[in-house]
Amino acid sequence: MNSLRLYGLVATSAVALTGAYVLLRRKPKTPDELERERRAWLERTGRITDGTVIDVQELAAVNGHHAAVMLIYKYDVAGVSYECSQDVTYLRHWINLHSCRLGLHTSVKYDSQNPGNSLVVSENWMGLRQ
Repeated sequence: MNSLRLYGLVATSAVALTGAYVLLRRKPKTPDELERERRAWLERTGRITDGTVIDVQELAAVNGHHAAVMLIYKYDVAGVSYECSQDVTYLRHWINLHSCRLGLHTSVKYDSQNPGNSLVVSENWMGLRQ
């Protein structure tokens, strides 16, 4: 008789834990939230190097994707040249895109463990020299 009560208690606990997990689990993060977290992390931990703006391109909306403004830049780290782009669509009110011209000098924050992970503009930091 005690074993039946024990099995019932275990089954009830399992159902209660499963219900709590379903109710309290976190929603997956959107790509915009992941990008915001990446920028914030690079703001705090990134190293700074000199770079150059190559171009600013506006991409039209295609197949349900939003229109984007891409800032294309290059920089060197430890003798290796990197050419990157950053979507600055949601950061436009912090920068003047018309002053971003070919050859504009900039500061670039990059991840020292993965130098290809970089940024020029974020919510609290701007590397563009205007």
